[in-house]
Amino acid sequence: MTTVTTRHSDRRMSPVFVGILAVTAVTGWATWTGFAEQPGVAVFLFVTAAWIVSLCLHEYAHARTALHSGDITVGAKGYLTLNPLKYTHALLSIVLPVIFVIMGGIGLPGGAVFIERSRIRGRWRHSLISAAGPLTNVLFAAVCTAPFWLHALDGVPRDFRFALAFLALLQVTAAILNFLPVPGLDGYGVIEPWLSYKVKHQVEPFAPFGLLIVFALLWVPSINSVFFDVIHAILRGLGISEFDSYCGQEAYRFWQGTNELCTLSP
Repeated sequence: MTTVTTRHSDRRMSPVFVGILAVTAVTGWATWTGFAEQPGVAVFLFVTAAWIVSLCLHEYAHARTALHSGDITVGAKGYLTLNPLKYTHALLSIVLPVIFVIMGGIGLPGGAVFIERSRIRGRWRHSLISAAGPLTNVLFAAVCTAPFWLHALDGVPRDFRFALAFLALLQVTAAILNFLPVPGLDGYGVIEPWLSYKVKHQVEPFAPFGLLIVFALLWVPSINSVFFDVIHAILRGLGISEFDSYCGQEAYRFWQGTNELCTLSP
């Protein structure tokens, strides 16, 4: 039986994360009320802060599942405080995902918590640790899309609706990309415990380049088109139109100017 021992301070929510939550709440309120003189700035800050919150929860899910699976070192590493500065590679987990959102509107998979896999017994536990992160993105997407699939949009301001739609697009792309069975991504981590030693040994050299290969493929127009067709099909199933997610992205990129088509939307 695994004994989980962590100090209370190892699990105390970080002031850094509390600050990010506060920014999310304040800018969400500003987006809802139209308080800001530049609505796009409020949308940008709200979506960016909420995206960082989801990245922190993604990493926390990995760490928390690992804790209860046998790796009692995650607490001392600060992973349970939700502090993004404690991640092994803050650049990969936070900075690059935010840059990719700004540049291309793609939910880049984060992922930089170091799990001591040797402490964990059982293939199912290893798979669950890897799956916990992207499942958090799935849950976050369900929350963002709830007003749409519950048909509860009456009274929801246009800009806030657009922001939620774009944030949902980011969560869906992050979940799908993370679940790809590509070395270096969580999807491969899910199936890796079930592979033979020979296969794992052959695949191991490609792990550092898995994410780069995926994004190189996404630059191919035909592949990019198919990928986003799948994304928008999922969003439509959740009640979000391509128009809403498009206008959300346009509002997010406020520095490019206002899209008249989106401003005419009720």
